[in-house]
Amino acid sequence: MSERQHTIFLDGEEVPFRDGETVYEVSERHRREVPTLCYDPRLEAFGACRLCVVEVEGLRNPVASCTTKATAGMRVNTRTDVLEAHRKTLLELVASESRAAAEAPAGAVPGTVDPLRGYASQELATLASRYEVSGERFAGAKSGHSKGADDDNPFILRDYDLCISCYRCVRVCAEREGDYAISVANRGFHTQITTEFDSKLSDSSCTFCGQCVQTCPTGALADKKALRKVDVPGELQKTRTICPYCGVGCSVDIVTKGEEIVAVQPAMDGPANEGALCIKGQFAWDHVQHGDRLKTPFVRGEDGELRPASWDEALDRAAAGFRKAYAEHGAHAIYAIASGRAPHESAYTVQKFIRAGFGTNYIDNCSRA
Repeated sequence: MSERQHTIFLDGEEVPFRDGETVYEVSERHRREVPTLCYDPRLEAFGACRLCVVEVEGLRNPVASCTTKATAGMRVNTRTDVLEAHRKTLLELVASESRAAAEAPAGAVPGTVDPLRGYASQELATLASRYEVSGERFAGAKSGHSKGADDDNPFILRDYDLCISCYRCVRVCAEREGDYAISVANRGFHTQITTEFDSKLSDSSCTFCGQCVQTCPTGALADKKALRKVDVPGELQKTRTICPYCGVGCSVDIVTKGEEIVAVQPAMDGPANEGALCIKGQFAWDHVQHGDRLKTPFVRGEDGELRPASWDEALDRAAAGFRKAYAEHGAHAIYAIASGRAPHESAYTVQKFIRAGFGTNYIDNCSRA
């Protein structure tokens, strides 16, 4: 006998759910628009922002859908006038506490930042626009202060004037990376995202993976290198590809304006990385279009200086170097390292070149490095 299918009633519609799923996960899968600011599907549910609250029949008060497990026969309302009013009030509170959001020009959407700041940087602005909120209703004390001028690292901007204390950055650093490089200090309006001893990121255990940047829903943590490209003309376009640096095969989105690369963002649905990248995959991309990048081979002349050459001349010079090394030092002086991201045909060619050409098995690839 097949196992009985569990269902809940979601806004009056009977829908199935899997064992262990939360009400939020069920709602997302069935395309209900349940807002949130502290939620990241890669992290343990936190239930801090309370925007995802839903009404459950039989319970007196709304509950956070991200931390509430679905149970058979549960009747849930995800969007009512009461819930929408509750969410708007919460967003007004969030906008009023964030200095940058509260001080937005008249008519501007609170929390509006350039999308080059990071993958999730538009979440607050999107919700503020949807609920037509401003930072004026609960104007008062602010929390967080920017570390922009105090932290000269080349990769991550710490613009905490935009911080809303959702703690996603702290949690992704701990839960996904295991670095625990950043944490939370103080409480209330004195809350501050910080490092150990309030030091620079470069003096902490931060590996500059950029996970905190890409999960931040306000752009308080931002990609410094990408922000240098804000004035490049053109519309932002994303192209899915694979990071070339090692054999893991992390999925990335190359962000471009016209023909120019302006950022690299991790693919949150990448099967190998699920939104994670190392420092190279996240930030080492500007060499692709650097002005000093070679466009033709160079060979060293008799005077010791490098000069431009044709491909035929360069390949002949390389072949002569191999022959000389083999003649003077034997086969074991020849060693090859292939790219872990090279096509099968290229990998086969390299190993054939070393094994058949020189009679040695001295060959490896970068995925073991």
